[in-house]
Parts: sequence; structure tokens; C-alpha cells
Amino acid sequence: MPITLAPLDTPIKVVKVLADEKTKRHLESLGILVNSTLTVLSSINGGVVVAVKDGRLALDAKVASKILVA
Repeated sequence: MPITLAPLDTPIKVVKVLADEKTKRHLESLGILVNSTLTVLSSINGGVVVAVKDGRLALDAKVASKILVA
């Protein structure tokens, strides 16, 4: 399922990133890569705020819809 549909405040695992190579590399540099664990802190209009490692990231709906989690 895309991260936009993930439950709030529950650790989730990244399964696949469907973005182009440039975006994938950028997300990897931020800590979002396959098998990493994230927590969705909020979700509004398709955009999400996620906890990654010791920080928080805001992802717009376009990018968030390309991150698949389980």
C-alpha cells in the first residue's frame, strides 16, 4: 500500500520506491530506502509527515504515493 494509506503512529517498513532514479537517491540520502522503518505522524490531503531515524520529513502527495509500505 502507498504510505499515504498507512496507519498513523505505527512503525511501517518500506517495501518499494516507484520513483525515478534521481528521486530514489534523494530519498535514500534522507533515510527512506527499502527495508527501512518509518512512522507516519500525520497525513493531510495525500501529503504525509514521517519520522525517519531521529528526524521528521514532510513528503508531498506526489512523492508519498510512490513509496510502498507494509
